[in-house]
Amino acid sequence: MKKPLILIVDDEKNSREGLARALQRAYDVALAEDGRKALAILAEQPVDVMISDVRMPGIDGLTLLQRAMARTPQPVCIMLTAYGSIELAVEAMRRGAYDFMTKPINLDRLEIVLKRALETRALETENRALREQLDARYGLEQIIGQSPAMQEVFDTVRQVAPSRATVLVLGESGTGKELVAHALHRLSPRHKGPFVAVHCAALSATLLESELFGHEKGAFTGAAERRRGRFELADGGTLFLDEIGEIDAALQVKILRVLEERRFERVGGTETIDVDVRLIAATNRDLKKMVAEGAFREDLFFRLDVVSIRLPPLRERAGDLPLLAHHFVSTLARENGKSLDGITPDALAALSAYEWPGNVRELRNVIERMVVLARGDRLTLRDVPPHIRGPGEGTPVRGGALSLAANEKQMIVRALKLNEGNVTKAARDLGISRRTLHRKLNEYGLRDPAAQKA
Repeated sequence: MKKPLILIVDDEKNSREGLARALQRAYDVALAEDGRKALAILAEQPVDVMISDVRMPGIDGLTLLQRAMARTPQPVCIMLTAYGSIELAVEAMRRGAYDFMTKPINLDRLEIVLKRALETRALETENRALREQLDARYGLEQIIGQSPAMQEVFDTVRQVAPSRATVLVLGESGTGKELVAHALHRLSPRHKGPFVAVHCAALSATLLESELFGHEKGAFTGAAERRRGRFELADGGTLFLDEIGEIDAALQVKILRVLEERRFERVGGTETIDVDVRLIAATNRDLKKMVAEGAFREDLFFRLDVVSIRLPPLRERAGDLPLLAHHFVSTLARENGKSLDGITPDALAALSAYEWPGNVRELRNVIERMVVLARGDRLTLRDVPPHIRGPGEGTPVRGGALSLAANEKQMIVRALKLNEGNVTKAARDLGISRRTLHRKLNEYGLRDPAAQKA
C-alpha cells in the first residue's frame, strides 16, 4: 500500500532533516528548503500533507500556504513557528491551515495531528468523488438526446433550475422524470442541500402521510419513537414527489398547505414546523383530466403546475435511439466487465422498429441483457431479444409489417429529416460512418434529399 506523502518545508536544515527522520518510517517524505522549491514539488506530484515553517526568506509560510490551498487536490497544511503567536495562528487558519504547532515539535502530538489530517483528507476525497459521481449520474449530460423535443426539455431545465418555482414533470413511465428532477436540483442554488425523493405510488395513504410529514411517538400503533418526515429532511434542498397523481384527497390538502404556508405538523403532533423546500412533482397521469373528474384538487394542481416539463416518449424521439443505444452499450459493458465494440446497424434497425412502451428504461434494460449475454465482440441482430427482433432473425417488426431493409431505410430517412438532410450529423446519430451512410443512401435510392419524403 502506498504511503502518504509528507512535504516538509523549513529553511533550517537541522529542523527539516530531523523531522524527516522521525516521519520517514511511516510516510514518504519530500524536503524543501524554501517556498520556491516547495511550490515546484507541489507542481510535480500530489502531496497529502505539507508541514511548513511560517518564517522563511523569500516566499514566507503564509504565502506558501495560500498558494498550496489554490492547488487541486489541496494538501492538508500544518504550519510551524518558533514564535508562537495567536495572531499568526488565526491568520494561518483563516488561509486554510489544518493546524498550527510551535517549535520544538512534540512528535507524539504531531503523529496524532497527522493521523487526523489524513483521515480528513481521505473523507474529503471520498466526498469529492461522490459529488462527481452524482454530477455524472444526474447532470443534464446524462439525459441523452439531440431531438428538438429533448433540446426544448434541456432549455427549460436550464432556465427554471435557478428559480424557486415548483416544477411538474410529465411523461410516461420510463421517460426519465427523476433524472430531470435531479438535474433541476444539481443546477439550482440548492445543490449543496439534500435531494429527497418519495415514490408516492409505493405507499398506502397512511404510510405516505407519515413518510412525508413524520410522526410523534405514540401517534399510532407501532410509532415507538418520534420520526422526521421527508419534508423536514429536505429542508434547504429539494423534495421530489414521484407519481403525485396517486395521492388521496386528504393528503392533497396537507401538501397544498405546505406549498402555501411552508409549514406543517407531524402526525400526532401539535408543534408547527417551518421548512424551506423546493418541490418538484412528477406524474404519468393526466392531472387536468383528474381535476375535471374530481379526483385531484384544482388548487393543488395550479400550485404544482407553475412550470411544467413534458418528457416525450421514446417513440416520439426515435432519432435519439442510436445515441441512447451507443451510450448504454458503452456504459453497461464497462459496468459488467465486458469488452464490446459497439452495435451493428442491423441490430440498431431492429431496436428502432420496436415501439418501446417502457421507454428509455426498457431500452436500457434490454441493452443490459444484450451486453450480459453477448457472445461476440460487438452486439448484433442475433443478440436482440426475440420479442423485439420479430418472428424471424432477419425480420424485426413494428406491428409485424416491416422487413429489416424497410426498417433500416425508415431509420435513415428519419435521421436525415431530423438533421435537415445533413449526412454527417445523420451518420453520427445512427452510429455509423459517413461512408457507410452514403453507401446505404445509394442502396436505398436516397441520393436526392427530396427522397427524404419517400
